[in-house]
Amino acid sequence: MKTALIFYGGWEGHFPAETTDLFSRLLEEDGFAVNCTESLEDLEDVEDLLVYDLIIPNWTMGEISNKQADSLAEAVSRGCGLGGWHGGMGDAFRNNTHYQFMVGGQFVAHPGKIISYKVNITNTEHPITRDLEDFSMESEQYYMHVDPSNEVLAQTTFDGAVHPWIDGATIPVVWVRKWGQGNVFYCSLGHRMEDFEVPQCREIIRRGLNWAARPEGVDW
Repeated sequence: MKTALIFYGGWEGHFPAETTDLFSRLLEEDGFAVNCTESLEDLEDVEDLLVYDLIIPNWTMGEISNKQADSLAEAVSRGCGLGGWHGGMGDAFRNNTHYQFMVGGQFVAHPGKIISYKVNITNTEHPITRDLEDFSMESEQYYMHVDPSNEVLAQTTFDGAVHPWIDGATIPVVWVRKWGQGNVFYCSLGHRMEDFEVPQCREIIRRGLNWAARPEGVDW
């Protein structure tokens, strides 16, 4: 049985407890044993983290110590998967660039706040987005600074209605990457609980978390 750790907290506007409950249930349906913690102190010992196949940050903003961030990064580099969504992973720990380097991006703006926009699937062969079609969201459209080494699976294009200088700018919505031996998955969707009622949003995150879990055969 695969195991997952969700650490959750930070800004309450992203419903850390509720989203943790949701994805704990989905992962358990997929055969995971899931542990949840509200303490960043549980990240400090890399050996404790290496018992997990998957670690899910669900902690918008907040502060992480260098020791905690370094331990998390080492566990991922040694084969533990990392996966998450929206601000819980992509706007966590603004003070820590090591964490952001591992994630592959960082939130910087959501022009217009709650708006209608389209998500375009750019890779229909990857297991996370296979057989999915473009879809629409009514939510925050994340403008992010992203690592060019990411493998982008879906993206969105800004129309410039709020900031004319970003008209036509294309920003990744879903990406995967490697961090050492570990798989990293991120999806910028998921601002409100109702966002997860969009079938494609929910399915992408569910598939992504499963994909990120420690690859079979990794030996440390």
